[in-house]
Amino acid sequence: MSGVEFWIVLGGMTLIAFALRYVPLVMLERFNLPPHLQQALRYVPAATLAGLVFPALLAPQGTWALSLENERLLAGLVALWVAWRFKHILLTLGVGMCTLWLLQWLGV
Repeated sequence: MSGVEFWIVLGGMTLIAFALRYVPLVMLERFNLPPHLQQALRYVPAATLAGLVFPALLAPQGTWALSLENERLLAGLVALWVAWRFKHILLTLGVGMCTLWLLQWLGV
């Protein structure tokens, strides 16, 4: 694939990905959603995040790892405590990542 073909394919894929996300949003603006559906849609970001985070913490190699040897789980628990205690997202991310790196460096 030449350089020009690469950029054409990349641009086309970008437009398709954008259209798949943008068109439903534009279409939903034309309709008034029922209040119970609007309330349910508020939980989609949290549910999506949980669906990405929990498997990474609880089964990092594809099998359950609920032990003190799972550094991702330990770092996640530290991050959970920081989030609960300080309610600051950047602090939570920073402490969680530093904890993970420290545990991996120590070889826990």
